[in-house]
Amino acid sequence: MKKSWIIIIVVVLIVLIGFNYGKGKYNTMVVANETVDAQWAQVENVYQRRADLIPNLVATVKGYAGHEKETLEGVVQARAKATSTTINANNMNPAALQKFQAAQDGLSSALSRLMVVVEKYPDLKANQNFLQLQAQLEGTENRITVERKRFNEAARDYNLSIKMFPNNMFANMFGFDSKAYFEAKQGSDEAPKVEF
Repeated sequence: MKKSWIIIIVVVLIVLIGFNYGKGKYNTMVVANETVDAQWAQVENVYQRRADLIPNLVATVKGYAGHEKETLEGVVQARAKATSTTINANNMNPAALQKFQAAQDGLSSALSRLMVVVEKYPDLKANQNFLQLQAQLEGTENRITVERKRFNEAARDYNLSIKMFPNNMFANMFGFDSKAYFEAKQGSDEAPKVEF
């Protein structure tokens, strides 16, 4: 009788230790997943900040460079496309992230073309409103870079945690999938050609 109680106690202790271990691993993966999701929300936040600045920038430029209609419309269209392309943080796969990144790259390209147009208008370059908007836009671009880097770091930590043994068994059991990373634009590793 005493021997059976010892066996029952040992089995119960093993089950409790196993349960606590599994619970700890699961909770660690949940925290890492939520960290990635929160960082993704911050990435979207700074992209939204950029999108919110663009109408003011376009309106300011329009006052000086009204005949640059094609460039201004290109910026507005690129902004509309960028703000309509969204990703659910829980379903972040490389294809969805690439589509999102392509829309954002299109907006960056349109803004670059707008800044080239601005060079033709010295009065616009001296306009205080434009200078403030341009400084805010530059600051936002820097924030985007920082937040994308932080997102990639959070995604890396999460991906490592679900791929390492024995976490990978729990990750497969509970349906934790890898998160995609932001990647550099194709061709960004080559220096741009400058021609005079």
